[in-house]
Amino acid sequence: MGGALYIDTDDAVVGQINGLAVLQQSGFAFGRPNRITARVRLGKGDIVDIERETALGGPLHAKGVLVLSGFLSGRYAPEQPLSMQASLVFEQSYGGIDGDSASSAELYALMSALAEVPIKQSLAVTGSVNQHGMVQPIGGVNEKIEGFFEVCQRRGLTGEQGVLIPQSNVPHLMLRQEVVDAVAAGNFHVYPVETIDEGIARLTGQPAGTRGEDGTYPADSVNGKVEERLLTFARQRQQFGINGTADAQAAASTE
Repeated sequence: MGGALYIDTDDAVVGQINGLAVLQQSGFAFGRPNRITARVRLGKGDIVDIERETALGGPLHAKGVLVLSGFLSGRYAPEQPLSMQASLVFEQSYGGIDGDSASSAELYALMSALAEVPIKQSLAVTGSVNQHGMVQPIGGVNEKIEGFFEVCQRRGLTGEQGVLIPQSNVPHLMLRQEVVDAVAAGNFHVYPVETIDEGIARLTGQPAGTRGEDGTYPADSVNGKVEERLLTFARQRQQFGINGTADAQAAASTE
């Protein structure tokens, strides 16, 4: 990328992921990776879409971000307030962004930040997601895979690099022969996934986790860590609310 775009293709980082976009120029379409980052803190359930706030994000991208809130609330906080504030941003993005094809990548970044579990930077992700955690098909799948492949090829293929795509996009694959050869040789990978749980397990190397008979996720799973962090936020929010009310009442009584 000429040293101008910050993209990691090795190591693992919390709250950071390689998303993929398709650019159009002079009648040609080509894929380019974009670093997406997420930060989380105690809050009232807001997910701040920085692209939208700065008028760089379109309505379809904004819709995708709203879906993330529905997923997090429905899975981890169905009977209590979602007590976090999160921010999402496409780093080094200076033009308009629209579409929901990065929504699965954004969700993975949020889950990583909440669970404090690092994501492998040798992998990139494309695919939209619905409120039930199902990964949905997107356009430009070939260009996106080839764009990340080119970056990895320039830096040297390690056998660890690859792209997660929606399972439903597999029939649309028509990759260049050099990419097909690299995949066949095990030097590069294309991982079709159907669910967010499949994807987060692949990206982190840790089990996603399923709810047990007691209704909880295993403590050492990604889902378990996300849920525990959100429960901690909920307890802290309640405590702050109690203290805030008490302080306000005390102040009023002295007036």
